[in-house]
Amino acid sequence: MSSATHLPLAGVLRLGRPSDIWFKPALSVVAAVAPPNLTLLALGRLDLAMYTMAGSLCALYAHNRPYAARARALAWVVLGMTGGLAVALLAASLTANAAVLVTVGALLAAAQKVLCDATRIGPPGNIVLTFITSASLFAPQTLGQVPGHLALALAAGAWSWIVGMAPGLLRPHGPERRATAQALNAAAAHAATRGTGDGHARTRAAAAAAVHAAWQTLLSARDGDTVRALERLVVRAEVALAAPADTDPARLRTWARALRGTGPVPRPDDLVDDEELLGVDAERATGRPSLWRRLGPLTPLAVRTALGCALAGYASLALGVGRPYWALVTAASLYQANVTLTWSRGVQRVVGNLVGVLAFAVIVPLAHLHQAALVLTCLALNFGAEALISRNYWLGSVCVTPMALLITEFTRYQDAGELITERVVDTFVGALVGFATAVAVTNRRAGDRLGHALTAVERAREHAARLLAEPRPAPGALESARRALAAALVDLRATADAASGEWWQRALPQERVVAAEQSGHRTLAATVRRQGLLPARDASARTENVRP
Repeated sequence: MSSATHLPLAGVLRLGRPSDIWFKPALSVVAAVAPPNLTLLALGRLDLAMYTMAGSLCALYAHNRPYAARARALAWVVLGMTGGLAVALLAASLTANAAVLVTVGALLAAAQKVLCDATRIGPPGNIVLTFITSASLFAPQTLGQVPGHLALALAAGAWSWIVGMAPGLLRPHGPERRATAQALNAAAAHAATRGTGDGHARTRAAAAAAVHAAWQTLLSARDGDTVRALERLVVRAEVALAAPADTDPARLRTWARALRGTGPVPRPDDLVDDEELLGVDAERATGRPSLWRRLGPLTPLAVRTALGCALAGYASLALGVGRPYWALVTAASLYQANVTLTWSRGVQRVVGNLVGVLAFAVIVPLAHLHQAALVLTCLALNFGAEALISRNYWLGSVCVTPMALLITEFTRYQDAGELITERVVDTFVGALVGFATAVAVTNRRAGDRLGHALTAVERAREHAARLLAEPRPAPGALESARRALAAALVDLRATADAASGEWWQRALPQERVVAAEQSGHRTLAATVRRQGLLPARDASARTENVRP
């Protein structure tokens, strides 16, 4: 058995670069929240804001997806949010037993966690869904009120769908262009290492992940001339990943800059013909694994989430805190791919919440001046949270915490000192109990998944090597094999990273992982040269063969 994983402190609170599209969710959530809340303010019914917020916060999702895929994803998010809200409101109307409500909230949190991870919906993941449903469990409710409250959530959700789709009128291929540009820039950073140096492995992993993300984006987009041109550029990023020493980084960055705005997509003469994209067509035709298959490996995470959230809520109740759902939501927010990442998120959550309650103490006198001030302050905090959270989770929490506290005052003003005390207690209870549960519920499948990922890479490499040995492979076969091997290598790196941060499991085959990655990337380079994908200028620079 391996020893316990090291729990880091250095770098956990370090600020990173903001997301390239931080302003999109920030502006979208303001546009989605403002009209319903201001309407309720004018009607004197801010007490209903929690139900419209359920639909409005759906505007945070799917900003990285092409608009055709975004339309479907946002619709499912709205339906998922409404379904979770329906369960919570029904439970609240049928029982006032706090322990039962905490149990329902924990089960909902587990379901939301695994569904968001399995569908890869992206930020903000399950936490917004869990926040809304958990808070709704403890809102006074009768059966007769449930349909009207759900109707408010659906109406606000429909408005969020419109807000999320509106940018497509101006930049119909904006997400695809952005993903392609990110892949080109990441590949350029890797090519700049010339395949050597201390940062080579790090830039290779980052470039492989960016290229894989770009392919996932393009495969979910509607086929057409623009998407086809972008696919050719992503092939060039793949080539740079496979043969960095043969690639000009400046040219990749020039193409990436040209993708800003709505100008024409670059079409350099040395890019591949459509025949080289037959493998892409084959992958688009095969589709994705079923949802049931993707849910299977997430069972340990579901158990962690359900048990951790339930125990955190029960502990809060035992301490006499009036809002046990805060502890439940804190526990739900911690769970990441492994224990090490869960620890880091726990530190970030505690620091962000503590600073956030101090911010609330400063803000609350202003918010209490008038209900309009309360609504506008919440809108500003919504924007701030989305603007900051991509730099580090704790920084975004500094805005999320006072916003969550102020939302509780939409019904009536409350004692600020009591709110602060309960929030601090629930933060520590949720973080401690949630992390303890993550340690106790070990993910024994992490090592098995790594073994499966290794086998997939080795088989994909062998298949590509066999095609390399053939004098004339079938059209598109080598391209399809290269794409399959590249995707398998990305999955191997992600699986190895997740497994290495898990506690109390057998020793991982690190040497086999390194060997598989090295041989896999050598085979990728060989397929690139065999397909003639290197630009003529660069292909003459290095003529030696790379053994698969």
